[in-house]
Amino acid sequence: MTSATRKRKVLVVGKDARTDAMAAACLASSEPLDLFAMSDMRTPGLIDKCQKVFVGEVGDRGFRGRVIAELQPDLVLVGPEEPLADGFVDDLEAQGIPAFGPSRGLAKIESSKSWAREILDRHDIPGNPEYRVLEERGELRSYMEHLGDFVVKPDGLTAGKGVRVFGEHMKSIDEALEYAELLVDADGRVQIEERLEGEEFSLQTITDGASVIHCPLVQDHKRSFEGDRGPNTGGMGSYSCADFSLPFLAESDVATAHSISERVIEALAREVGRPYRGVLYGGFIATSSGVQLIEYNARFGDPEAMNVLPLLQADFVELCMAVTRGELGSVDASFAPRATVCKYVVPAAYPDTVSAPGRIAVPDGRPGEDAHWYWAACEQEEGFVALTGSRSGAAVGIGDTLDEAERLAEQAAAAVEGDVRHRSDIGRPEVVERRIEHMASLRAGGLQPLRAQAA
Repeated sequence: MTSATRKRKVLVVGKDARTDAMAAACLASSEPLDLFAMSDMRTPGLIDKCQKVFVGEVGDRGFRGRVIAELQPDLVLVGPEEPLADGFVDDLEAQGIPAFGPSRGLAKIESSKSWAREILDRHDIPGNPEYRVLEERGELRSYMEHLGDFVVKPDGLTAGKGVRVFGEHMKSIDEALEYAELLVDADGRVQIEERLEGEEFSLQTITDGASVIHCPLVQDHKRSFEGDRGPNTGGMGSYSCADFSLPFLAESDVATAHSISERVIEALAREVGRPYRGVLYGGFIATSSGVQLIEYNARFGDPEAMNVLPLLQADFVELCMAVTRGELGSVDASFAPRATVCKYVVPAAYPDTVSAPGRIAVPDGRPGEDAHWYWAACEQEEGFVALTGSRSGAAVGIGDTLDEAERLAEQAAAAVEGDVRHRSDIGRPEVVERRIEHMASLRAGGLQPLRAQAA
């Protein structure tokens, strides 16, 4: 207990299902606490779990400052990337308030894709594809032609939607040039990378800069529709397996991803002069020539957080406090050896927006131990919940097998009422088998259509 007279005050920041999952993990703490939230909207899950939700623009430093001054929390958990990139943790530390998340300088690992690549190069860490960061229009065409197959990336934050792949989003060099030139004009630079063929996976590593806890590996599904069709989204769902790996990965792939993230954590401390504290989330891709890095994020993934947090066998609040103190090595933490499937429920038009998206209803009754519902970007109104243009909520199933977890997640997602939809194929055997076959063909030297990085 933080004092003899009051409970610990914990503040979670965000508006998505990841934030709701973090709030649920906080409430499972063995120590009584008062939970609060800071959000852009009256998200139903946070309204239900928290004593108070401070509603305002989380990107507004003035709003954040007023909330902190009023609440004086004992711990702040930052969910989304924008406040991290804007120095929210630095502001909290200046006031002596512990924060779970990296400082602005360290969050640059996500807010600048070029800096992240250069970290690996400067410290001789493997995992980079061939790439260049270009600042002049005149250099673009020749490098694109040199690579042949390539990806165009903005340097800064784009909510997972700014990357464009040649051959998919851009059908000609002229189209690619037009997009790259727009980025150079807007940001002063653009990143061009070789297009990688393989299977993507996510590794979330909790760290205090010295000790690490690697979470179970997760595979996200960014495409909007079944069969990996349609535009990229913020993520339509994800799955993890009971052995903490994924069916298409070799043990050496897992070890390589662990090693790269551990070496990056060490390199960040040398670069910035202070330890990285929070979650370092690596988006990796397994290729025929080994594991390579797509990009790093400076926080829990969304949806990947919903796969790992329900499996955590530790007091989440105490773990986060230990991270802020640099004492993660003293925490006894593990994950339950079970499979998970997360399916995001979204407005029918998503990722397109509509002026009046309507209402959503989830059946009464709280999910059981093996099924969870996490609310995302919906508004709690008087007597009903209103959809917005973004993802609505996530159904998570947990099972001893992937089939069992998928069945529970599908039952929960299918029961949601409203003008909504979800990807029913996430976690299904046929989808997983396609990934196994794809990876086996690559390792054997076979030819398959490119499945390029789309983070």
